[in-house]
Amino acid sequence: MRSSPISPGDKGGTVAKSASASRRGRSAEAIRITAVLDELDRLYPDAHCELNYRSPFELLIAVILSAQCTDDRVNLITPTLFARYPDAAALAASNQEEVEKIIFSTGFYRNKAKNIRAAAQKLTEKFGGAVPRTMTDLLSLPGVARKTANVVLGTAFGIPSGVVVDTHISRLSQRLGMTSHEEPEKIERDLQKLWPEERWILSGHRLIWHGRRVCFARKPSCATCTLRPLCPAKEAKELP
Repeated sequence: MRSSPISPGDKGGTVAKSASASRRGRSAEAIRITAVLDELDRLYPDAHCELNYRSPFELLIAVILSAQCTDDRVNLITPTLFARYPDAAALAASNQEEVEKIIFSTGFYRNKAKNIRAAAQKLTEKFGGAVPRTMTDLLSLPGVARKTANVVLGTAFGIPSGVVVDTHISRLSQRLGMTSHEEPEKIERDLQKLWPEERWILSGHRLIWHGRRVCFARKPSCATCTLRPLCPAKEAKELP
């Protein structure tokens, strides 16, 4: 169907109305996202990384071990691991088979043992045994990708380098209409645009807590979820 011709005056009025509607749409969405983050603040005021650690080095190793493994499982083996290898120099000089035996229950133990030993070696040789505080340096370590680097920078140093995107944040950010992407890098970019930088760290922890306690992957507790009025997925077929 052909549209009716638009006079210069009509065109200007239409553009103005469209711009105004666009502004209202963005404002409404921004209000909704802020309301979601505020409710997460209320629900989980004490949210934090649930991996146990006493130093940036221990956090780095624990995060590498947590890949495709629960934090609870990692917390069971790290006391033994760090009692035997308390710092980067000790882990760098470790025996591959001995490390494999300690971390066996975390899964993919051969590759993880190789990575944490190699990361410890690079920490010792290039960074004096200390965990670096920049994204570039962290990404140069074996076994470290953006998720791990964001966790370490945000949790150990309070540096908002980005938004952690794990399986929980990926799932919840899609359900809550914060992204339409599935790739972690694209999800992170979307969340960085929507969330104020000062909320990147704690809002990430709180979203993870909500995913572990309420918005489960298979059977989310929508009936008891206080985010339900703000959730676009509340009527979705996959969410009973």
